[in-house]
Amino acid sequence: MATNPPKRQAPKPEKSVIQWLLDSDPSIRWQVMRDLIGAPADEVAAERARVATEGVGARLLALQGADGSWGGAAWNRGWDSTMHVLMLLRDMGLDPVSDQARRAVGLVRDRVTWQGWAAYDGNPFFAGEVEPCINGQVGAVGAYFGQDVVVGEANRGIVNRLLAEQLPDGGWNCEAANGSTRSSFNTTICVLEALLEHERAVGGSPVVTEARLRGEEYLLERRLFRRRSTGEVIERDRKGDATWLRFAFPTWWHYDVLRGLEYLRSAGVTPDERVAEAIELVASKRDGDGRWPLETRYPGVMPVEIDEGEGRPSRWNTLRALRVLAWYSAQG
Repeated sequence: MATNPPKRQAPKPEKSVIQWLLDSDPSIRWQVMRDLIGAPADEVAAERARVATEGVGARLLALQGADGSWGGAAWNRGWDSTMHVLMLLRDMGLDPVSDQARRAVGLVRDRVTWQGWAAYDGNPFFAGEVEPCINGQVGAVGAYFGQDVVVGEANRGIVNRLLAEQLPDGGWNCEAANGSTRSSFNTTICVLEALLEHERAVGGSPVVTEARLRGEEYLLERRLFRRRSTGEVIERDRKGDATWLRFAFPTWWHYDVLRGLEYLRSAGVTPDERVAEAIELVASKRDGDGRWPLETRYPGVMPVEIDEGEGRPSRWNTLRALRVLAWYSAQG
């Protein structure tokens, strides 16, 4: 049985690190204000509103085509498609009820369709396609931006499809259609984020909550980066050759330890000893200035640059690492 780890003090961010984080884009500033310095709610809301009109968020919104898409596609391998930009805007906290978000998402809903295989050709964007890793990301942005559907409507909704695709070990795998019976960390984290956003959007239901908790256990039983069968560290992802011990942002469909911990924090999971080693890994990557680097960057063309490059201190990784450590300390 898992036990709670001894409570420990999270490393207190240096004032210079907090100032470095605040001296940046509104998409980072409002999250620092909310999660790290406890600013008043009205000040946080005012800063969040600027995501739609200033900086990276505004630049991403301006790139939307007249056809409602980004990059001319619902999805592509270059990270500048409609799905990828909406994922970035969700990460940045674009307020879904803002006029700018409503207009952009409305264009996606009304004009963007999936093209390619016959199995999904012509599907409206928020209906998704066939792979659970992609549908997890579409489901997450759909729920976040108010495009979710009610669970239980026959043959409708990404969430219903994802629920039906959960494997016996508790996770999900895009290769299940090809006969795989073991789950994938990559696919599982994408689906978990979608189920959590869905619950936030329309309220929890027993079937969705049960599926999500089983998925969480899939990660926790493996201590976020070890094989359940042998306990050995999973050094590299078999499909994408990514290493889960190196932290990227954006992560796209890739799993890594920091993304796993961020999900658990966001879901309000009480940490136990199964996350302790992952937390130690995160803490070990803090540099002498109290910052975390962008350790890896996946191939593709970013629609807008959001960090200073691979190997350089990363505001996004620093923000995410600091709040994960604070979550662990507060609930340990």
